[in-house]
Amino acid sequence: MLPAPRFTAFNPPRRILMGPGPSDVYPEVLAAQSRPTIGHLDPLFVGMMDELKSLIQYAFQTKNEMTMAVSAPGSAGMETCFVNLVEPGEKVIVCRNGVFGERMRQNVERVGAIAVLVDNEWGAPVDPAAVEAALKANPDAKFLAFVHAETSTGALSDAKTLCALAKQYGCLSIVDAVTSLGGVELRVDEWGIDAIYSGSQKCLSCVPGLSPVSFSIAAVEKLKNRKTPVQSWFLDQSLVMAYWTSAGGKRSYHHTAPVNALYALHESLRILAAEGLENAWQRHHEMHLVLRAGLEKLGLNFVVAEDYRLPQLNTVYIPAGVDDAAVRTRLLKDYNLEIGAGLGALAGKAWRIGLMGFGARRENVSLCLKALEEVLN
Repeated sequence: MLPAPRFTAFNPPRRILMGPGPSDVYPEVLAAQSRPTIGHLDPLFVGMMDELKSLIQYAFQTKNEMTMAVSAPGSAGMETCFVNLVEPGEKVIVCRNGVFGERMRQNVERVGAIAVLVDNEWGAPVDPAAVEAALKANPDAKFLAFVHAETSTGALSDAKTLCALAKQYGCLSIVDAVTSLGGVELRVDEWGIDAIYSGSQKCLSCVPGLSPVSFSIAAVEKLKNRKTPVQSWFLDQSLVMAYWTSAGGKRSYHHTAPVNALYALHESLRILAAEGLENAWQRHHEMHLVLRAGLEKLGLNFVVAEDYRLPQLNTVYIPAGVDDAAVRTRLLKDYNLEIGAGLGALAGKAWRIGLMGFGARRENVSLCLKALEEVLN
């Protein structure tokens, strides 16, 4: 028998998380997660799930019946949308302007479908004109997939216009809202979004590990009329939905839900609803303006043009001669402050500074600017 390992309890320091996610978690959310665990079929838990569904619908601004939280992070939410809707041989217009658009392409090809790429420069939004050209050139396309808020660059695309194009050309839309939900305007029903996924750890300031998703009536019909089975048993929404919604409050067992994590998501969305969506969007914008002014005083230049810039994810070029890793290491060591490194084409060239959810506060902005000033000098 192997000897029993002996470790002390893990007690992490209190960091200030101003990277691309996870974000600082609300103290009330951490407290909610520590409440007593009850069964995932307990009537009281089922009642909480009903409330959670309503809260997710509010955050997405949708009345979609098939709205829930996938028991896994945003990447699983992405896969949920693709494996449930896209079948082998179908054609998907995939917009790629960063890392997460590329992950959409990989999902399309893994289900045996055909990805038609619309590429845009890193730091630029998805170009509606290029999308329309691709839709015209591919009249047999079934889907349009794009990232609303590209986390690798900080660029915001025009979801309303893109989804209108999808409808015009007879396509269903699949939208990545991992970084946008709760931070910028997002209106699922009004904009005609068919399938959307997000994550708990960004502007919702919840613990990582859950992915809110929502499917329109048209998307549900596509799922119901599949010619082939959904290739993932765990992510098959036709099975999971019987757990999230059932007549008389009775739920069909599908998997053991992450009970305490769902407490946390319920609390974070309750806080969002209490603040009000439009107030939350405005708070993120106002804190971005304060941060922007300070970063520009330090001589830092933004990657994304102002008209397409995410307030909750500020990507700036690293000044010439500055050691990327050394700066981030010192910020973490001396100030307990985390900012993000660049991804993909921006690796080693940019920093990503998050202002998400609970982290979008004036004291965080002030600390970040002061710490950067001292380290850079």
